[in-house]
Amino acid sequence: MSHDRKRVVVVGGGLAGLAAGLEAADRGAAVTLLERRPRLGGATWSFKRRGIWFDNGQHVFLRCCTAYLSFLERIGSANNVVLQDRLDIPVLRSGGPAGSIRRTAGPAPLHLAPALLRYPHLGIRQRFDVLRAGWALRRLDPDDPSLDATSFGDWLTTHGQDSTAIETFWDLVVLPTVNVTAADASLKLAAKVFVTGLLSRAAAADIGWARVPLSVLHGDAARRALENSGAVVRTGAAVTGIRPGPAAELEIEVKGDVLKADSVVVAVPHDAVDSVLPPESVFAQHRLPELGKSPIVNVHLVYDRMVTDLSMFAAVHSDVQYVFDRTEGAGLNDGRQCLSISLSAAESYIGMKAPDLVAHFRRELARLLPEAAHATVTESIVTREHKATFYGAPGTDPLRADVQCALPGVFLAGAWCNTGWPATMEGAVRSGAKAGRLAATHAGDQAAA
Repeated sequence: MSHDRKRVVVVGGGLAGLAAGLEAADRGAAVTLLERRPRLGGATWSFKRRGIWFDNGQHVFLRCCTAYLSFLERIGSANNVVLQDRLDIPVLRSGGPAGSIRRTAGPAPLHLAPALLRYPHLGIRQRFDVLRAGWALRRLDPDDPSLDATSFGDWLTTHGQDSTAIETFWDLVVLPTVNVTAADASLKLAAKVFVTGLLSRAAAADIGWARVPLSVLHGDAARRALENSGAVVRTGAAVTGIRPGPAAELEIEVKGDVLKADSVVVAVPHDAVDSVLPPESVFAQHRLPELGKSPIVNVHLVYDRMVTDLSMFAAVHSDVQYVFDRTEGAGLNDGRQCLSISLSAAESYIGMKAPDLVAHFRRELARLLPEAAHATVTESIVTREHKATFYGAPGTDPLRADVQCALPGVFLAGAWCNTGWPATMEGAVRSGAKAGRLAATHAGDQAAA
């Protein structure tokens, strides 16, 4: 017997789940989104402390992140981000000249050549070696599965890159995108970053970030968009199991209740899939736990005055990786400045005590920014994401699950799915939109049966 509405339940309220719910709702499904935490947004969230907004971590996107940009448009948040007119990453070094990874208006890949030829953190020969390696990298196909057998570091070494070039150029791109160093990164993932982001289209790598707290940008806006589309959003709703029900329905156990649906999207972290799905429900040989994890740490410092006019910068020969000016997003308008230091692949920092991290990076910023040496830190906080991303090492590709699931009517979503992208906001949204589309189609078929 048919029923009138196609019922889709989305488990997980991170970016993948939010994208899935919106896609299914836009296709006419009756959507219920369940999130175990009291908030939406997944790994992108904010909190207020002593009147100042802090994000749990610095999240950026590139102009080539078309699915993510469409998601922002859909939830009404497109005006709450900054997107560079042209890629420009100032690269500082204590006691030395500042460099920049900056593009011209010319075509790719020549758009980066002028900046690289003037790059002060490399010698003349090293600069030409980087250009030659970039030209060779451009010829790689990021969809070639054989690339996943090689580390990016090994590939760079065979293409004439020494340790200085890797540290002062290649790692500046790989660390924040793959969340591992070039030495540890899968060549397939690194090729995706460089070929899609830097070497195929000049404007693709222009960087964007939030002007408002991440919870405002994502979770709050997406909740409004979902509810305006007729979806039901339930936070504090932990799902404990999903199983086949009668008449091709699916049953979702949540808080002692059982919901019924025609299809389900499971958008939880890869190491939590086992907690909601029956054994052997996931393809890819059920090897998701082998994906591993890589942490990210952020050190947030509020200075009593402005210490830099740079909106963001990277550093070399320093423990500082990237720094972002979060003054506007923090809600500060009293002359103070909030800087957030983002540390990817942060295994060496994740276990350090917060006061030690704050003291260390205060000293590091004082070395890089002369004004910071004379300023007072009025507030500080450390945020940690122990399982920020999967570990993007060689051999990762076959471990990533497809959106299809062995349990009929169940679809998977998350940055850990096999999107071809690293564990990024773009990958999360892409997987969610695909899962939502398939879930709505499946639910429609069930409703009409």
